[in-house]
Amino acid sequence: MTNRNDEIVIKRRLAGRELLSAAAVAALCAGAGVAVAATPKNALVMAWNVDAISTFDPAQVGEVVTNEILQNTCDTLADFDPADERKVVPSFASRWDVSPDRKEITFHLQKGAKFPSGNPVTAEDVAWSLHRVVKLNFGNAATLTEFGFTKDNVEQTIVAGPNDTLVFKLDKPYPTTLVLQSIAANRVSMVMDKKTLMANEQGGDLGNKYLATRTACVGPYKLTRWNAGESIVLEANDGYWGKAPALKRVLIRHVAEPGTQRLLLSQGDVDVARDLTPEDLKDLEGSKDVSIVKVLKPQLFFWTFNVADGPFSKEKVRLAMRYLIDYDGLGKTIMTYLGVPRASFAQLGAVGALDAKEGQPFKLDLDKAKQLLTEAGYPTGFEASLIFGTLPHSAPLAQSVQQNAAKIGVKLSLERMANAQLFSKVRGREFQSAMMAWQTGVPDAHGNASRLVYNPDNRAEAKQTQYPSWRASFQDKELNAKVDAALLEGDPIKRDALYAEIQKETMAKGPMAIMFQMNNVAGVRKDLKSWTWNGFRTYYELATK
Repeated sequence: MTNRNDEIVIKRRLAGRELLSAAAVAALCAGAGVAVAATPKNALVMAWNVDAISTFDPAQVGEVVTNEILQNTCDTLADFDPADERKVVPSFASRWDVSPDRKEITFHLQKGAKFPSGNPVTAEDVAWSLHRVVKLNFGNAATLTEFGFTKDNVEQTIVAGPNDTLVFKLDKPYPTTLVLQSIAANRVSMVMDKKTLMANEQGGDLGNKYLATRTACVGPYKLTRWNAGESIVLEANDGYWGKAPALKRVLIRHVAEPGTQRLLLSQGDVDVARDLTPEDLKDLEGSKDVSIVKVLKPQLFFWTFNVADGPFSKEKVRLAMRYLIDYDGLGKTIMTYLGVPRASFAQLGAVGALDAKEGQPFKLDLDKAKQLLTEAGYPTGFEASLIFGTLPHSAPLAQSVQQNAAKIGVKLSLERMANAQLFSKVRGREFQSAMMAWQTGVPDAHGNASRLVYNPDNRAEAKQTQYPSWRASFQDKELNAKVDAALLEGDPIKRDALYAEIQKETMAKGPMAIMFQMNNVAGVRKDLKSWTWNGFRTYYELATK
């Protein structure tokens, strides 16, 4: 039951916000004992912390929140099977052919599709969409350049063919499944409206500034409104080439506080709450109106260290920090619903990943941590800063590590900030240590090996911001060579062995202490049906009421 103070707080927070219906707001604020409000029958309404959004350009996006929104507004060539994330299924490409030498893939595209602008979708649009990612050279360009596509060759190696086809011409016989997972099912292949973007180009930016606040692509939904820090509205695309979404609107309300999300969910003013705490989830488990749904996702939460200078430049210091993490205790308390202990960069479920036991060999051990610090030349400890964002588990995890560190003389000063600010600082190498999440786009160990271990260019001016290894100033050329070798190894047994070696070596000296593999977890009203997700996609268009 809602008390009067809660009603006042909620009323103030919701005042002027258009995401929730007027009837819902009135019901929420009318007082205790009113009937539960109902969301519109034709809309999916979510409460979610979406403060990390800074652009809707698939060439630039790196945040999980924005990526999910784009996945529901912009079609990719292929998609992950909702029932089995290791399978790639057709999307805007209805099928594909692979040459015997695995160096050419021909995608057969959907015919007759139109963008929301009314412009027809052509094979040239699809090719240009991939070209612009490489030419803009934001972080997501690495998804293509690591497979041999460059600014100099991309127009000759990704080409629009006859009869609505698109051809990839590869420089090496990369594993076809990995190419499909990494590129065809990735945001870099999202089909963009070339005519609209070029009409709004500024200074040769290929429409990048235009996409800062809007989308221009073909997909089941289109972005119709984004009020930064407030709300997002998606509308079903009329005339979409594929199956029309069951619900015509998706309304996302930015709600930073988990407690407020829980109240809105309990009252019926949202269908889904995305950032609930373990306490909220536990309390809601027995609800007759709300289900707790979760699925393991390829997202890792870790403590990353800037190894450019200071204590974290020492391998033994970084190893010592791993023994300050109470994997077992945190896994049974703060992270009960949110994730599972994991120290390896390769997520559970990925090809080449160590199993649960080998992939998490650490435990809280202050004596071991102290011994390693002494061997590294810090017998009395040191001082350092630790920054983190607004995810509900970030603060308690940081505080736990801070308390354990203090017991061996390491003084960690904590600073909480908005996620967008956190990402900016880490991407600019403006930190000593930070806690944050990273999510790969493929169910293969290469996905994270190529970002959390591999670093192609460690120079500050290289700005390899989509490589967390670069952000941490970490480069190990021997590990780089092993990552390259594992990518092209054709024998599955040898490939797994190479990845096992890389994982074990990285756990000993890598630039980040992986802490947990996260679950996608949400509270969902029981009158919302067919909420569908796997580790790589959330499918708004499949939800029904």
